[in-house]
Amino acid sequence: MDQYPITLFHDGNCPICRLDVANLRSRDAAGRLAFIDIAAPAFNPDQYGMTQAAFAEQIRAQLPDGTWITGMEVFRRAYRAVGLGWVIAATEWGPLRAPADTLYRLFARHRPAISKRFGFLFEGLEAIHVKRRANACRSGRCGISNEH
Repeated sequence: MDQYPITLFHDGNCPICRLDVANLRSRDAAGRLAFIDIAAPAFNPDQYGMTQAAFAEQIRAQLPDGTWITGMEVFRRAYRAVGLGWVIAATEWGPLRAPADTLYRLFARHRPAISKRFGFLFEGLEAIHVKRRANACRSGRCGISNEH
């Protein structure tokens, strides 16, 4: 059974989330990830059998077989999918796994307040990322074809 694509459900209104999604998208040359913005007007949580609140409470992803994963497991799999498994590998190690999972749940619970308080920092980083991508495209290194 295929392990990809992994469909990540993210909050497009969250500057922290947008930055992470932009990073993953820019590294996903193999198309192993798909992204659905739960803040988009067209998003309907009912079609997934969940509430909007359930999607907002923590990151969720759906595997190709329909299995749902949440929290740090989403990041572990997404980062591995784009070749960055080493960045998050320590969170899979026995003694660190539970504390990492707990820290993510704590972050997720307070994400709206963190975004409100520190969102400007992440928006600044996001602007830098967008500028780098635009420069890469202008120089022909972005992987987007100009052919019609």
